[in-house]
Amino acid sequence: MSKTKKIAVLDTSVLLHDHQAITSFKQNDVAIPITVLEELDNFKIGNDTKNFSAREVIRFIDKLSTEASLQNWIPLGPERGSFKIVLAADPKGLNAESIYAKGKNDHKIINAALYLQETEPKKEIILVTKDINLRIKAKALGITAEDYKTGIVPKDISKEASVAIIENLDSEQIRQIFTKGRIDENGILGEQKIANGYYILKNGKSSSLAVYNPHLDQLERIEKEFVYGIKPKNSEQAFALNALLNDDIKLVALQGVAGTGKTLLALASALEQHKKYQQILLARPIVPLSNKEIGFLPGDANDKIGPYMEPLWDNLKFIKSQFGENERKHKAITELQESGKIVISPLAFIRGRSLSNIFFIVDEAQNLTPHEIKTIITRAGENTKIIFTGDINQIDTPYLDEHSNGLAYLVDKLAGQKLFAHVKLEKGERSELANLANELL
Repeated sequence: MSKTKKIAVLDTSVLLHDHQAITSFKQNDVAIPITVLEELDNFKIGNDTKNFSAREVIRFIDKLSTEASLQNWIPLGPERGSFKIVLAADPKGLNAESIYAKGKNDHKIINAALYLQETEPKKEIILVTKDINLRIKAKALGITAEDYKTGIVPKDISKEASVAIIENLDSEQIRQIFTKGRIDENGILGEQKIANGYYILKNGKSSSLAVYNPHLDQLERIEKEFVYGIKPKNSEQAFALNALLNDDIKLVALQGVAGTGKTLLALASALEQHKKYQQILLARPIVPLSNKEIGFLPGDANDKIGPYMEPLWDNLKFIKSQFGENERKHKAITELQESGKIVISPLAFIRGRSLSNIFFIVDEAQNLTPHEIKTIITRAGENTKIIFTGDINQIDTPYLDEHSNGLAYLVDKLAGQKLFAHVKLEKGERSELANLANELL
């Protein structure tokens, strides 16, 4: 008899990645080894996203437990399968603890999947985990093991261009965009037309930088202009500043390798527009060194988080250095800092805040999950602009990759929306040495 139904055995990493994972497997059943429940208990205290996820999963399971015993299959609702906790982890055949090592939680989770294979022969057992090594170990013992696919981006966003080159415009179109600053789109872009898309328009040796305005159905010329002492050094930076300064664009993704100016441009644009917003927030997720929690670092809370926030302060110091101490803009930055209108903070410290009337820059966004990205955006109130910056090829968290990180998910899902713009910065401007390292190392 063919196996028509599946049982997804979820690892802790999946539930911390997405606290709604239990209900994401359509009509298939979902099982959680008791070991995973114990691990969730260890994560339930704290202010990080994983702590929030652990608490949400525990609450959800608690509600299910009021309906029936968790040792039996409990229906998850219409068009969904059932759920249970797997207590037994002592399969009669292959045993992960006897093959690998005893006492390790990963091996107990594998044993739970092996036990289900023996006791549920009519169903296909799939171990779902974000842990690559756990998937390899499970497959070595004949268990089907997969990554958690909800939120997975099928294409590699890091290899996708964000700027299109439009060749062979006629001379009159080029003349109009230079003299009037805009021209009707009128089919110029063809299939490459996208809301807030950026283009290089060419006619022989003549060229112009342009953005497509979806509200007016026009192409608008882009100039390279100083923004709070910072001038774009290439066309990509000019495109980025256009998106950052455009009031109609409420959400911007800046993608690029180190040294391309992502955070610097975002901060300079925020300062340029500081009178429009009540506060400028710069935040980044803390990814502990060597996967250790920051608690092992010496000092108080500020001492512990200081090294993680230093790159953001460096950008602010660089912008201030463009002006003399007695110049108005230098004094303005100092006043904004002293009054609390510029705040640099770990992302976890901002969680739960109301995001109204704020210019919000989230750095290192490639280290966020799709759920974290969604949580941040859904908290946006009136007159808030959110900027996500990051390098999809520099992910520091063990359970994310170029297809599952939040920045790639954001670009994939929101491309073409009128409130969204994406710019990929490819040319490094930090130094010749930094460019050499990005190209060859």
